[in-house]
Amino acid sequence: QVQLVESGGGWIQPGGSLRLSCAASGSIFGVSPMGWYRSAPGKQRELVATQFNSGKTNYRDSVKGRFTISRDHTKSIVFLQMNSLKPDDTAVYYCHTVPPGQYWGYGTLVTVSS
Repeated sequence: QVQLVESGGGWIQPGGSLRLSCAASGSIFGVSPMGWYRSAPGKQRELVATQFNSGKTNYRDSVKGRFTISRDHTKSIVFLQMNSLKPDDTAVYYCHTVPPGQYWGYGTLVTVSS
């Protein structure tokens, strides 16, 4: 069974930085592309960053140049470095395969506010 545990969220002022981590267990790591998703109040969950097994990355336009996805293959961890954070980045952030499976982790809440 796949387990995904996200961490690293918190409250941050606009312009600040956070680094999210996702510990992935099971057989998905290294097999499927991995992504970070977010779910904001009143909005549908959206994919913000993807890393393919080739190392190639893809980002949602609204986070390009500010967010960076990376992986530590030895520890089966996916990271999301978020810089220049904006209030619109406030959301619960989740990691999962791309496309995602049925079961999700609890996510980690990021609140960007002054």
